[in-house]
Amino acid sequence: MGDVTDPPPIDRFNEEKSIYTVQGSEAPDLEAGVAAIRNVLETLPVRPGVYRMQDARGDVLYVGKARALKNRVANYTQVTRLPKRLQRMVAQTRSMTIVTTNSEAEALLLEAQLIKRYRPPYNVLLRDDKSFPFILLREDHDFPRIQKHRGARRAKGQYYGPFASAGSVTQTLNALQKLFLLRSCTDRFFANRSRPCLLHQIKRCSAPCVDRISAEDYADLVEDAKAFLGGKSTQVQKKLGEAMSAAAEAMDYEMAAVFRDRLRALTFIQGSQAINAEGLGDADIFALHAKSGVVGIQAFFIRGGQNWGHRSFFPAHTADVPEDEVFTSFLMQFYEEVPPPRLVLVDREPAECALLAVALAERAGRKVQVKVPQRGEQRGLMDQARRNAREALDRRMAESTTQGRIMQEMTELFELDGVPDRIEVYDNSHIMGTNAIGAMIVAGPEGFRKSGYRKFNIRNPETAPGDDFAMMREVLGRRFARLEKEDPERSGGEWPNLLLIDGGKGQVTAVCNVLEEMGVQDVPVVGISKGPDRNAGREHFHLPGGRESMLPPNSPLLFYLQRLRDEAHRFAIGVHRTKRAANFTSSPLDDVPGIGPARKKALLMHFGTAKAVRSASLTDLERAPGVSKGMAKVIHDFFHSGG
Repeated sequence: MGDVTDPPPIDRFNEEKSIYTVQGSEAPDLEAGVAAIRNVLETLPVRPGVYRMQDARGDVLYVGKARALKNRVANYTQVTRLPKRLQRMVAQTRSMTIVTTNSEAEALLLEAQLIKRYRPPYNVLLRDDKSFPFILLREDHDFPRIQKHRGARRAKGQYYGPFASAGSVTQTLNALQKLFLLRSCTDRFFANRSRPCLLHQIKRCSAPCVDRISAEDYADLVEDAKAFLGGKSTQVQKKLGEAMSAAAEAMDYEMAAVFRDRLRALTFIQGSQAINAEGLGDADIFALHAKSGVVGIQAFFIRGGQNWGHRSFFPAHTADVPEDEVFTSFLMQFYEEVPPPRLVLVDREPAECALLAVALAERAGRKVQVKVPQRGEQRGLMDQARRNAREALDRRMAESTTQGRIMQEMTELFELDGVPDRIEVYDNSHIMGTNAIGAMIVAGPEGFRKSGYRKFNIRNPETAPGDDFAMMREVLGRRFARLEKEDPERSGGEWPNLLLIDGGKGQVTAVCNVLEEMGVQDVPVVGISKGPDRNAGREHFHLPGGRESMLPPNSPLLFYLQRLRDEAHRFAIGVHRTKRAANFTSSPLDDVPGIGPARKKALLMHFGTAKAVRSASLTDLERAPGVSKGMAKVIHDFFHSGG
């Protein structure tokens, strides 16, 4: 039977565990589920921990935490007291995994971590799985760089955020560049400049790459930026005002104008705040609104007294779950991605509010206050968040009603077995066959799922340049080969219910042939081609077997399908441009071992082009400045004997 596991580190879950399994039929069976749970109860301790309920295949159905594991899990054997939702879960349960922790707060943290990993169908889920954007001020260079950042925080520097969206980060970065003139270019670009770039000409960079500013003066700009992002905008404003006045008194009107423009940029940032949060410091504001079993949560992100945007969230699996429990589960999953601020303002007390505060404090490494504001400016901000939550949920429900009708109409038009949960749309992009790529976007009833977007570099040497049919065959072949390998049982939610192809009868036939060769016969395929003169609104929809259909020009379904196709085209073009730009800026010298930016620059200055370096003799290479005889031999051997 085995013992329960020891408490794992919260930041790195230990997979060593004990699983208690009772064999039973795979079909839901309430008695078999209760028997499996009772079997586990025999060895459960009365201590904090986390439990996972699993079905006959081992898929996680639910993750829960408990102050006393034995007492909490025993509740699931009292099936008459459980709501219908949990009765269905118990009926599917065939095994459990138990992990003990040192405290209930650790259990709460681990529960959120595991929910985010396994996304169980019976837990409240934070549906927005995109990472939040931050501003990163890097500190691994003599002249720190300011940039947008997502994902893991491996780079050395100061991180500021979260921001509600990439757009809010971009807007803030543009204003910060005008205000503090910090560089945003890569280290490689910085090292290869011989004259200022366009950003310096439009007064968004101080051009440290070509010594237009000293290291000391640039460091002052960095400190000002840190002060501003840390909430000391008044201090920065006063400093700039004094500098402008001093320049004017010294009749250095050009410099005074520079300070004036920077003050204007600061005023713009301060004036663009949607809400006045001055004096609030670092805080997040959350308001929850529920209607007809659907929950919407509005979040405002305040850092340094500045509003860094707001976002609406609509957690999944909230039916029949008390609102205070939804709130706690949402907050814990949200702060799996984002470091908690010192103050979290909520419009109602979440379930186990004191425990939530302790868990967030452990996550942050300092005290975190979870508070329901009662009066003053904080109450005013909360009222605004409540209003936004209510309006966002109303819009969501209205859109869902319209979207449901569109999805049903599409199901009927394309003769599908049911409303598709996952639609994959494919497009290709190339210029005369060069830098060819394939692109896939994903959509569902709730909208685009950008975390599922994929790009495919066309790498089959037998694919002729510009052969769209062959490119589509390669992309679909690789896509479904991976699906067959990773999810042959089709239980992971990654298999599409509908493929939309940008193209006509030929493309549809090519795709169907690929699927048939792979033994995939139940994934519907539809091609979208533009009508005569490529007019939008006269699209033809091509189904296997040569069948075609059209929609009225004012059809909402037509607009929806156009959006799907245009999004795939936008994504494909963006990926293609990125690849093309990388090829333009890359050089054969980049692959030569021992060639850094400085030596590469010296070689190009001496020989003129990378092609000339490649064809140079060993003697010519030895004559190049900064190239030793040993390095000259390395370069010559790389190009003349395969490297």
